[in-house]
Amino acid sequence: MQLISFARGAPSLDIIDIDGLKAAAVRAFEADPAGITAYGTSVGYLPLRSWIAAKHGVDAEQVIVTNGSLQADALLFEHLVKPGDAVIVEKPTYDRTLLNLRNLGATVHPVTVDADGIDTDELRALLETGVRPTLAHIIPNFQNPAGVTLSAERRATLVALAQEFGFTIFEDDPYADIRWRGEKLPTMLSQDTTGVVVHASSFTKTIAPGLRVGYLVGPKATIAAIAKRATNLYISPSMVAEAITHQFCVSGDIERSIAKVSATLGERARLLAEGLRKHVPDATFVEPDGGYFLWVELPEDVDTTELETVAARDFGVAVVKGSDFLLEGGKHSVRLAFSAVLTDQVDEGVSRLAAAIEAVRKG
Repeated sequence: MQLISFARGAPSLDIIDIDGLKAAAVRAFEADPAGITAYGTSVGYLPLRSWIAAKHGVDAEQVIVTNGSLQADALLFEHLVKPGDAVIVEKPTYDRTLLNLRNLGATVHPVTVDADGIDTDELRALLETGVRPTLAHIIPNFQNPAGVTLSAERRATLVALAQEFGFTIFEDDPYADIRWRGEKLPTMLSQDTTGVVVHASSFTKTIAPGLRVGYLVGPKATIAAIAKRATNLYISPSMVAEAITHQFCVSGDIERSIAKVSATLGERARLLAEGLRKHVPDATFVEPDGGYFLWVELPEDVDTTELETVAARDFGVAVVKGSDFLLEGGKHSVRLAFSAVLTDQVDEGVSRLAAAIEAVRKG
């Protein structure tokens, strides 16, 4: 039985523009052979840095391009967070965020996520108890793992809270362009007038994860400090990967790639929701408007730690248990990543998951 995996947040090969990437690589080596074969600078390949700056309407000095957005996250966390510092995270949140913050010795304060993103009333109540965070880590669009999007009203409220209480918002936004429904919302970076937002994104979701190209946008002083740290860590990121990414972007291939990825994943998300309603009618979930993930709440008689094992071992379907994304709880939740599941496998995957759920219920 071939495994159907809803576990990994990665694109299937059929939605990666291989021919476009091959052509971009040729153009990159033809256009700048000396630049892309040298060490480069810690801020990244300068033409790509300028392209990203223009995309976000900022000065190039406010951008650093890194080896994937996870490294951007790590550099920012290491720059801002000291042992014992309070950090706000979403509940649930990306599992590697929790891991990185725990490794730094942060005191993590989870704040509930609902259909409109992080609950800013709950956050204000926490702040009014005297908690003074250094940082709030927020995934505003098609959140990993919950799949929800932070509303326009809450974005504005969050920026105001950061200004009032003196903390940095880390706007971790790799999924923003993968939208198939609804209107694109303004970034918190674009609403920031006082330097309280640092924005991160990546070309992993829009082009290909193997490029390992991500970036940070923030206040010039913050970016300069992180660039110094990056110099000491790795001298420079991959000039080859970043030059290929630059050529892919300036040619317009990225817009075509985004359109294809969004359309394909929108169909997979629709089929996944349809399959859940058909095969697992007592599951509850919020259908995403974009991104890679759907978060499912199952009845209390389904232990998802057991389900994760049983589903893969006995039914050939992989999922990730909800407790991986929470400090406490998530015992009856799963994250389903539909990005890597081929369209004609989605319903079969949900059918297998439903059978695994029944097996766990029967003990």
